Amino acid sequence: MGIPVVLTQIRWGIIGCGDVTEVKSGPALAKADGSALVAVMRRTADLAEDYARRHGVPRWYADAEALVSDPDVDAVYVATPPVAHLEGVRLAARHGKPVYVEKPMARTHGECLAMVAACREAGVPLFTAYYRRALPRFVEVKNLLDERAIGEVRAVSVQLSRRHVPSSGSLPWRLDATVAGGGLFVDLASHTLDLLDHLLGPIAEVAGGAANQGAYYGPEDIVTAALVFQSGVRGTGLWCFTADRDEDRVEILGSDGRLTFSTFDDVPVVLTRGRDVEQRVIAHPPHVQQPLIQSVVDQLLGRGRCVSTGESGARTNWVMDVLLQQFRIQNSE
Repeated sequence: MGIPVVLTQIRWGIIGCGDVTEVKSGPALAKADGSALVAVMRRTADLAEDYARRHGVPRWYADAEALVSDPDVDAVYVATPPVAHLEGVRLAARHGKPVYVEKPMARTHGECLAMVAACREAGVPLFTAYYRRALPRFVEVKNLLDERAIGEVRAVSVQLSRRHVPSSGSLPWRLDATVAGGGLFVDLASHTLDLLDHLLGPIAEVAGGAANQGAYYGPEDIVTAALVFQSGVRGTGLWCFTADRDEDRVEILGSDGRLTFSTFDDVPVVLTRGRDVEQRVIAHPPHVQQPLIQSVVDQLLGRGRCVSTGESGARTNWVMDVLLQQFRIQNSE
């Protein structure tokens, strides 16, 4: 099962053509070399039809089974909220279709493992949409680390703080733990944790915890972490979503210098060595998932490898599960 090597183009179908697909990923599936977007699905038929019309997609469906059964769909992008990721991945795998699944990969590490197992059993590859791994800005960070621009890496610190913005209506699904697996930590910190996995290697030990200090909603709004990477690098993390201001800073310390950058903010990568400070301004492409999607397409066509897999995505969920474990237990009592 899987994609025949004779194919010269990957024809994609999307399950769940919501907001993330409008600019970040949907157009990228159409614009990547050797790639085409041929079908979309959304449970509300009118919205699926509207998306297809606006994006020039030939076919639309209101049923996921119909989309993955389409013989003209070679690979499936699961872009639903996390609660439906496992179901979508299993469905695609049963039909022998490679899968690209949105981040966070699932609500829990257990769901991630079930997705990996389903694709392994079906003999199809599974990719996770942690697109920062392939963005030019973070490729440059990886290159600098590999070139030992800051010497031996010793430690990393992460701080993400956001002010609470009151909601005028119902809470978004990202703040519904039954849908998202947690709150803004799961939605946002997953990007940084996965990027650190890519830059510094897998995390071997995790300690820390979560709490809800603001009581604006049910899920966690603050998380602290102590991390030990397999390489021996040490790390700390603080994610606070009821702070006085927005701040986003990642700093990697080395024996000969340091690298400072932001996961989300559009700021330069700063390389500091002694008194020398160098700022590298590296813009994101218009469709931020396109570099990663290109690597997925290249692997499916036998001409490259993707750096974000089901296995790597599952590791990030494991880290988050450890940090949220006690909070989840307390909230379920």
